[in-house]
Amino acid sequence: MMMFTETAVATGLRVLIAEDDLVARDTMVEALAALSHDVVAAVSTGEDATAQALALSPDAVLLDVHLPSGSGIAAAEAINALLPGIGVVLISGDDSIRLSDAEALSTGAVAFLPKPTPPQMLDATLRLAAARANALREARRDAATATEALENRKIIEKAKGVLMRRTGCSEPEAYRILQRSSQDRSKPMVEIARTVLESEPGA
Repeated sequence: MMMFTETAVATGLRVLIAEDDLVARDTMVEALAALSHDVVAAVSTGEDATAQALALSPDAVLLDVHLPSGSGIAAAEAINALLPGIGVVLISGDDSIRLSDAEALSTGAVAFLPKPTPPQMLDATLRLAAARANALREARRDAATATEALENRKIIEKAKGVLMRRTGCSEPEAYRILQRSSQDRSKPMVEIARTVLESEPGA
């Protein structure tokens, strides 16, 4: 078995490996451990890869394309659909295999590496996959936060309109009413606004 002595300076990743060849799997586990990564699971089937990814939420998965009980591509597609924040790297000893554009999109794979892959290339590719997946996860979180903020603003604006109509107050005064109620009740202003809207006849 090959020995690896160089240790990566950067923080290691939590990696799941799916490889049905025992020798190749042990070699990859050893290589990643030497590079300061934590191999959270090393499995031999596509079904186990998907199940362990769901159970362990690793930073990245390294999947051989040819796996029993579900191919690496099918496992990657399932993992990408259920856990889009995980970096996916595919690997194969068959240099005739090519990913279609549709497969590249559905698997979310950052790279398709040949076997055997030099440890430093494997390290760099897994880090890239994890970084891109993390960036995608943050972008989706930011988009969701922005969407929620916009929807809350719309609710507050509607509630201000209701208060202005009911009391004859100005827009700033309506806002202050909502603000004071929020402070007095220790509730977010949008919850106070929803209460105002729900009190409208026919709401």
